Amino acid sequence: MEADRKRVSFATYVRLVRTNANFRKLWFAQIISEIGDWMYTVAIYSQLLKLTGGAASSIGAAFTMQVLPQMIVSPLAGVLNDRMSRRTVMIGSDLARAVVVALMLLAQHLEWVWLIFVLLFFETVFWATFEPGRGAVIPNITEGEETLAANSLSAITWSFNFAAGFSIGGLIAAAAGKDAVYVINSLSFLLSAWLLWRMKFHEPHLENQPPIRARDLIDFSPVVEGVRYVMADSRLFATMMVKTGLGVMGANWVLVTMLGERKFPVSVPLFGSESAGMLGMSLLMGCRGLGALVGPGIGTFLVGHDEKRMRQAILLGFLMSSTGYVALGQMGALLGACLALVWAHAGGSIIWVFSTTLLQMATEDKFRGRVFSAEFAFMTISMSISGTLSGLLIDAGYALDHVVSGAGVVMFIPGLLWLAAQRLWRSRAGSASPR
Repeated sequence: MEADRKRVSFATYVRLVRTNANFRKLWFAQIISEIGDWMYTVAIYSQLLKLTGGAASSIGAAFTMQVLPQMIVSPLAGVLNDRMSRRTVMIGSDLARAVVVALMLLAQHLEWVWLIFVLLFFETVFWATFEPGRGAVIPNITEGEETLAANSLSAITWSFNFAAGFSIGGLIAAAAGKDAVYVINSLSFLLSAWLLWRMKFHEPHLENQPPIRARDLIDFSPVVEGVRYVMADSRLFATMMVKTGLGVMGANWVLVTMLGERKFPVSVPLFGSESAGMLGMSLLMGCRGLGALVGPGIGTFLVGHDEKRMRQAILLGFLMSSTGYVALGQMGALLGACLALVWAHAGGSIIWVFSTTLLQMATEDKFRGRVFSAEFAFMTISMSISGTLSGLLIDAGYALDHVVSGAGVVMFIPGLLWLAAQRLWRSRAGSASPR
C-alpha cells in the first residue's frame, strides 16, 4: 500500500523521460504534432467565421467534424489496435494526417467551406485510430508508478501544447498568414511518424494472433466481445463513462471561440483590427490550456497512485469545471475570464488523467484498444451534442453569457452521477474482483 500512495513528483517525470527511451520518443512525437494541430485550429476557426459572416453554428459544425467521426470509426479503430501493431497504426495515422492537413491549403485558397468540413472529418478519422493506440501502448512501455507518471505527463504536455499552440498559432497566422500554419502542422505529423518508427517495444496483444484479414474489419464480433467484457463489471463501465460526462465541456470550443471574437477581442496595432478576434480567441484558449497544464501536476502530486483518492479527485474535477463555467458567464473583464478558464480546465484535466489511469489499471491488455475506443466514442457523442447545441443557441439569439453559464450548470449532472457511482466500490469493499 505504501508504494500505491507514493506521490508523483517532478523528479519522477524527469526520471521517466531520461530513462525510458520509448516513452521519450512517444512524448516528443506528442509535443510536435499537438502544437502543430492547435496552431492550425486557430486559423481554421478564424477562416470559418470570416467565410460565414460570424456564424457560431459554423464553429459548432467544425467542432462536430473534429469529434463525431471518432464514434463512427471507434469500432474499427478498436479492432485495428487490438489485432495489429499499435505502433504501425499510429505511424500510418500520422502520415495520413500530414496529407489531409496539406490539402487544407487548397480549401483555404478556393474558399470552399464544404471542403474544410470534409477534410476536418478525415483528419478526425485518422486521429480516432491513433489515440486508442497511444493510450493502449503506455502500459506496454511503462510499469508501476511510471504508468501514472506517463499519463499525467501526457496530460500536462497536452495542456502545454494546447496553450502554446493556440497562442503561437494566432500570432503566426496574424504575422505570416494562415498558409504558414498549415504547412507547419503537416510537417509536424511527418516528424511525429519518424519518432514513432524509432520506438522498439514488445506488444503482448499480438502473441498467438493470426494475421488480420479484410473481412475482420467488418466483423464486429470482437466489438461485441469488448462490450460484454465492459458490461460484466459495473465499476469498469462507470469508469469508462467518466469522459462522457467530461464531454459536456465540448461546448467550450464554440463558447470560448465566440467569447474571443465578440466579447474579448485583443487589439494589437502591429497586426491590425481584423486580427483582434483571432488574437482574443488565442489568448482565451491559451488560458484554457494553462489550467489544464496546472491541474494534473498538482493532482497527481497530492493524490499519488491511490485508487480511492483518484476517484475522489474526479469528483473535485467536476466541481471545478462546473463552477468555472458558471463564473465565466458572469465575467465582464478579460482577466476574470482568463482566471475562470484556468480554474475550469484544471478540473477538466484532473478528470482526464485519473479516469485514464483507472481505466488502464482495470482493463486487460487484450481488450484495452476496444475499451479505449468505446470510451472515445461515447465521449465524442457528448462533445458533439454540447458543441452543436451551444452554437445553435447563440445563433438563435440567446445571450452568449447565459449559454456559457448554462453549460457550467449542466456540468454538475455528470459530477452527481459519478458521486452516485461510488457506491459500486463501497458495496464490493473486501470482496474479490471479478477480474
